[in-house]
Amino acid sequence: MARIEFNSLFADELTAYLRHREVNGLDNSGANAQMKRLDHFLATHCKDKRFTKEHADKWQNRLPEESPRGHYIRINFSKRFFLYLFPQGYDIFLFDDVRNPPKTFSAHIYSSDEIWRYFSAVDTYDSGMNLYHRVQFPILFRLLYCCGTRITETLMIRKKDVDLEEGIILLSETKNNKERYVVLSEGLLDLLRQFADKTFYRLHDEDYIFQNYKGKRLCRDLVYEAHRMILVKAGIPYRGNGEGPRIHDWRHTFAVNAFKRMADSGMDMYVALPILSTYLGHSTIMATERYLKLTLELFPEIRAKMEKSMDEVFREAVHA
Repeated sequence: MARIEFNSLFADELTAYLRHREVNGLDNSGANAQMKRLDHFLATHCKDKRFTKEHADKWQNRLPEESPRGHYIRINFSKRFFLYLFPQGYDIFLFDDVRNPPKTFSAHIYSSDEIWRYFSAVDTYDSGMNLYHRVQFPILFRLLYCCGTRITETLMIRKKDVDLEEGIILLSETKNNKERYVVLSEGLLDLLRQFADKTFYRLHDEDYIFQNYKGKRLCRDLVYEAHRMILVKAGIPYRGNGEGPRIHDWRHTFAVNAFKRMADSGMDMYVALPILSTYLGHSTIMATERYLKLTLELFPEIRAKMEKSMDEVFREAVHA
């Protein structure tokens, strides 16, 4: 995996910390993204190599789009970095941990009407800050919806990962360190080619395809802010407190709709389960099974079809 570039005054320390983790046999697949987020905060707020209580108070605030679990991961990952620096004599304020929230599964599945309104808002979105957003947001948000990709791994797509001939994208910097491919529909591939015609000529192979006005990788927090503004423009109520509709709910929506399409095509749901699990890059089949349960709740006709099929199987077994 390519070496991560940091931009804050703590860039050397962040690099050394990740190397320290590697030497001690720790997996950096999760730490890399969290340290990049911390680096962005430090570059914005720290004018010298100090991390004060005021900095800590700002950093510890839970973000509007952030789930309790995401907040826990962000704060506790960064706490370990500061614990690494503190014995070395740095002027660091050590803040308290965040308690690990109980695991819950709450998903907002976008309706057909919400999908239409959302992407109508995306296609006419103008932040007034960066004209480039109007070019990249339509394809960025469609990748999330049409391919079920996570926001972080989508922002990590590099030019070299995109095959415009075959319509395939390699996701190489992912959760659980599981590389995988996504295959684009003809319509989505056409949009990506249009995007590439406008932007790829100025990119090197190692460059991220989604960038800010400085030519750096687009920040996840900025996309979250845009998502909130798009929801308002689309007239979709935002419930807040991490309940969404969140960007990650596009992945939930993709998974549920994928299960429904496979069920409608006649595929057995428990045959579909490992297929979708592999496609989504889940580390366990249980992570995908919750989408199956949600699909059966939303579409009772699929449950009825499955139960009828199982009844027929057992009836044949009894009379065999």
